[in-house]
Amino acid sequence: MSEIRNCDVVVVGGGIAGLTAANRAAQQGLKVVLLERGADERYLCNSRYSGGVLHVAFRNVKDPPEELVEAINEATSGKADPALAGALAATCGRAVDWLGEEGAKFIRVGQIAWQQWVLAPPRRIIPGLDWEGRGPDFTLRTLANNFAPRGGKMFRGTAATALMEKNGACTGIEASNAQGTHQFNARAVVLADGGFQGNLELVRQHICSVPDKLKQRGPSTGVGDGMRMAQAFGAHVTDLSNFYGHMLSRDAFTNDVVWPYPQLDELGIAGIVVNTAGKRFANEGMGGVYLANAIAKLPDPLAAWAIFDEAIWEGPGRAARIPANPNLIKAGGTMLKANTLRELAAQACIAAEPLESTVNEYVRALSSGRLEKLDPPRTPSALEALPIKQPPFYAVPLCAGITYTLGGIATDAHGRVLRPGGDPISGLYAVGATTGGLEGGSNTCGYVGGLVNGLVFGLRAAEHAAQNLKVVSHG
Repeated sequence: MSEIRNCDVVVVGGGIAGLTAANRAAQQGLKVVLLERGADERYLCNSRYSGGVLHVAFRNVKDPPEELVEAINEATSGKADPALAGALAATCGRAVDWLGEEGAKFIRVGQIAWQQWVLAPPRRIIPGLDWEGRGPDFTLRTLANNFAPRGGKMFRGTAATALMEKNGACTGIEASNAQGTHQFNARAVVLADGGFQGNLELVRQHICSVPDKLKQRGPSTGVGDGMRMAQAFGAHVTDLSNFYGHMLSRDAFTNDVVWPYPQLDELGIAGIVVNTAGKRFANEGMGGVYLANAIAKLPDPLAAWAIFDEAIWEGPGRAARIPANPNLIKAGGTMLKANTLRELAAQACIAAEPLESTVNEYVRALSSGRLEKLDPPRTPSALEALPIKQPPFYAVPLCAGITYTLGGIATDAHGRVLRPGGDPISGLYAVGATTGGLEGGSNTCGYVGGLVNGLVFGLRAAEHAAQNLKVVSHG
């Protein structure tokens, strides 16, 4: 059965980006339809699984915009699109206020600057999944409940399949569900269906030659449909080679309690990360997201270990929001322990002499202030590098946990999809993790903040669409 519907705006995807765009557009008098692949009322998506912290490059969203731009540039090694960085910094405070007006609730976590806007109720400090009834889940349900009274219509269990075109402009979208195929004629389409992390073939093409050896740290609902449709329409895409994620226990493939938390970044950043040959292969000072990407690009992504000592386990091991110590042990994760590095190597099946040499070389470079002379070099990081010399010594088997992809559809500051030459495609917008240009970038893996990215550009795209369509706001 085929059906044709007419509306002003079609939004694809019901995460934070899509629900923000849909509600803000409806608030301004537009007739809006939202298509969501998930069929359940509490359909899974990365937003629902998230930790719920709204931050910009680990800074308070209410900080002065110029300081936020500086933080974004630092996090991305200056590779963030300046227009996107400026738009995010200028809008994030207002966007968080808007979300509060929609009914979202927030808490503050002490004096930690980047945790002053945490969606409530917060997730518990426990290993494993804990999303039902927590802040992100509550917020998505609140936005979904706000949508219908504004005249919005959500179609769950409905997959977008192709964009419609007339004279070079996007004029709607084709979709399918259990009832058949549908055409949604619209004056604007907003793609907000997340990254392509759940599409193993795309991950194989762009990120990792053995994608089944990456642990999906989210629900794997982002399969790249929006990017595929936009590319078919002539859209430009950014560098697709990196992802946002963390180092996890390798047990995550068999033990559901060790993911998505605790992440093990602090252990590798304060200590070292080695392969089974006992050699370092990446710059630990670049942070956990960078290290997760480096692990993913190993010939065998299941051949990495964090090596550290008692001081690191009792210090940085307890530093994260949901720390490895004691949560990795509580969750039943593997942690090898020995009084000498040679004994530790034997337990882990790591080459013993190279491991000893690697650790000794690292300790000497640290004590002499010459970490940058190591091969690979090690740069300073927010988390201090510490010596590995206080027995017992520890080894934790690692894997790369992929949360969402950092590259995607190229857009301008209003979320308009761009062609390779930089011209916007009329009627087509993209927001959230389906886009690129703000985060990522080759050899940087810069992370700015997924929730705030989706929130800000969902808001901006809806407002631009309303203005462009000359609809008088009554929101």
